[in-house]
Amino acid sequence: MKNYADIMFHQAVAELQKADGSFEKFQTGYRHLTLPKLGLDEIEFIQSRESVYIASVTPDGWPYVQHRGGPRGFLKVIGPSRIACGDYKGNRQFISMGNLAETDRVSLFCMDYMRKARLKIQGRATLTQIADAAPEVVGVLELEGAPAERVLVIDIEAIDWNCPKYIPTFYSEEAIRQVVGGQLGKLQAENEALKAELVSLKTDRIG
Repeated sequence: MKNYADIMFHQAVAELQKADGSFEKFQTGYRHLTLPKLGLDEIEFIQSRESVYIASVTPDGWPYVQHRGGPRGFLKVIGPSRIACGDYKGNRQFISMGNLAETDRVSLFCMDYMRKARLKIQGRATLTQIADAAPEVVGVLELEGAPAERVLVIDIEAIDWNCPKYIPTFYSEEAIRQVVGGQLGKLQAENEALKAELVSLKTDRIG
């Protein structure tokens, strides 16, 4: 993989950093961030996502951001610097698909709102019909019998863990259920018991 700063900090960005006084800090900080492949932290983070944002670009240079979501683990690491997921039927606009037919460059934001963590990924993407996809990839993604139409594969060029500042804290339904599920069960049981007691009291009063 490449260094994230080498790809993203082009001349105009560097000039702005110099004017701000942050250029040297970033040069020093990013110098040691070139990874030969995804590490264990990146793999665990990517494969535990339920939601990611993918940006592609039109031939005229307009960016387009699309949300992709699914059950935890829908996005898989299938190689040292390769990730993939199933591509399901959407609104049939085919914007991302059309963009990728022109240029394969994409940018991903993998978000963890609960832990205020964000992994940025720059890569090159391909969309392949299920019938034409490599059987081993389809097997890893567990797409056999699933309604996926295509396989999205992204070869990662560079990654960057981003600052958690200003990321709001959101909790998934699963997390909330884990935390308060037991209490909800008790409250529901108490509610049912109270309703039964009210019915009994009304019956005794009528009798």
